[in-house]
Amino acid sequence: MKIGIACPYSWDVPGGVQFHIRDLAEELISRGHTVSVIAPATEGTELPDFVVPTGAAIPIPYNGSVARLAFGPRVSWQVRKWLQTNQFDVLHVHEPFVPSLAMLALMSAECPVVSTSHTAMDRSKFLSIASPLLVPVLEKTRARIAVSEEARRTAVEHLGGDAYVIPNGVSVKNFTVSGKDPRFTGTPDSPTIGFLGRIDEPRKGLPILSGAVAEVLAAYPKARFFVAGRGDNSKALEILGDNAAAVTFLGSVSEEDKAALLSSVDIYVAPQTGGESFGIVLIEAMSSGSFVVSSDIPAFQAVLDHGTYGDHFRSEHPEDLARVIIKALGEPERRAATIESAKQAAWRYDWSTVASQILSVYSIAVNTAGKRVAGWGK
Repeated sequence: MKIGIACPYSWDVPGGVQFHIRDLAEELISRGHTVSVIAPATEGTELPDFVVPTGAAIPIPYNGSVARLAFGPRVSWQVRKWLQTNQFDVLHVHEPFVPSLAMLALMSAECPVVSTSHTAMDRSKFLSIASPLLVPVLEKTRARIAVSEEARRTAVEHLGGDAYVIPNGVSVKNFTVSGKDPRFTGTPDSPTIGFLGRIDEPRKGLPILSGAVAEVLAAYPKARFFVAGRGDNSKALEILGDNAAAVTFLGSVSEEDKAALLSSVDIYVAPQTGGESFGIVLIEAMSSGSFVVSSDIPAFQAVLDHGTYGDHFRSEHPEDLARVIIKALGEPERRAATIESAKQAAWRYDWSTVASQILSVYSIAVNTAGKRVAGWGK
């Protein structure tokens, strides 16, 4: 089967959607399908063989973050040429209601189209204004996917219709590390706490964790905190004050070091304040054997099954985060039992399962378009 995937965000600034598309493409290729991904990417960006670049993108504030998007006549021409050259059996567009390359692909497609919505938000001025224009475009899709109930709710409330809920995928084996890394490993009196995310993006919650450090140190004076992610850490340092010495800022880390960090710290903290539709890093942490403490935003409650696979604290409350961390550190046996349950639960998000579910939706899209392609369940 020939499958086209349109990525809305720039490939050279990695994010959850790009990783999702990369891993999906690799899984589909490993099953014998032919896959081509079109995405914005600046010249010189190292790309997999299956990615077709369209040039640089423009940074635009979106949903509490910065999205790097490509749009306009030149990109539209490149997308149309890509579609005409490949003659895909099915086109898979991600974030179809973001004004991007993916929306252009949807508008130009003549083959069956599947869309995936990754975004969750309570209100969107853009969607409220643009929905009358977007609904007719989205009606071209034969089947829709949302990565979570929150993402489905956002899409349905703003644009109508419905969607199959298929979660983000994780290559669980890539996060199954045989031993702990001594760089990040703690002891009962010197526990380690990890954070991963863009450190100067407020909704990722580093200021919340920073505000909890003093109270954790009061209970565990030798505790160490590891913060991985790109961005300016000046605000965090200001909040930390004299406690900054307990925090190590790692900057951007490789996939190998991310797995090492997640598998070795005593607690992984996800203090995000909102704008999350799923929580892929929670699954990565669960796969690695971390004990997860997360904010109680709906997407994270869904992943942790409302406290079954980790602990929650009240979102945007540093003092409650500190309380939950201290309580968990004092219960090593409960943490160990929770970690084992979470590691088993993580397999439901493995790409071996998720890709099969997505292929089933491709089959629905193709069949409802009156086209028959053999081997869709492969």
